[in-house]
Amino acid sequence: MDWFLAVAGPLTDALRVAAQEQTNIVLSDEGLRFLAAGLAMGVGAIAPALAIGNLVGRAMEALGRNPEAQPAIQTNMILGLAFAEAIGIYALVTAVMIGFVF
Repeated sequence: MDWFLAVAGPLTDALRVAAQEQTNIVLSDEGLRFLAAGLAMGVGAIAPALAIGNLVGRAMEALGRNPEAQPAIQTNMILGLAFAEAIGIYALVTAVMIGFVF
């Protein structure tokens, strides 16, 4: 989380300075809120994508080595996919809350 604050903090500061220097740039709190929501969803979607890709790849590798273990591997893979996808859903809920509630 510290790296996100290290990136987002200077970005918002630079946008505020640019808005103060030029009169034709309008920077509102609403715009920054939507920017934060987009960043939250974008960053929050990376982890599930990597996890799901890794999980399915490893499951296919395990099935290639031991096809008889397909029911056990499939059950564990589906559970892992559900848990990984939950992270993306949490990021979506957070982005919607940032964008429309706060």
